[in-house]
Amino acid sequence: MRKVDHVGIAVADLDEARRTWDALLGQTPVVEDVPTQKVRTATYPCGIELVAPQSPESPISRFLAKRGPGIHHVTLAVDDIAGELARLKSQGVKLVNEAPVKGAGGLPVAFLQPVGGVLVELKEKRR
Repeated sequence: MRKVDHVGIAVADLDEARRTWDALLGQTPVVEDVPTQKVRTATYPCGIELVAPQSPESPISRFLAKRGPGIHHVTLAVDDIAGELARLKSQGVKLVNEAPVKGAGGLPVAFLQPVGGVLVELKEKRR
């Protein structure tokens, strides 16, 4: 694990949430669709990612229905996601994704079951 890459915040309406976050951060995010998760994201250079559902079947839709808007996950940057998943599984860490999927920016990602109540995402970012 290299560093915290970003904190994901679940929002119901990306455009509405952006009005506040754009002003607060004074930054313009990269906005993209992530079909594998059925979401649209706005990722700010400072490490905040807003995540809005694009479908009722999206994990974010379920999260919002259960908990409302707020912090959804913490993402850790790793050099070798497959290696980290194997290492974590061998240590008994429960995985949501047994293998990486394509995440924002087309980079490989995988989620772990919540650790201490926090959903953790691994994101492969080679140096």
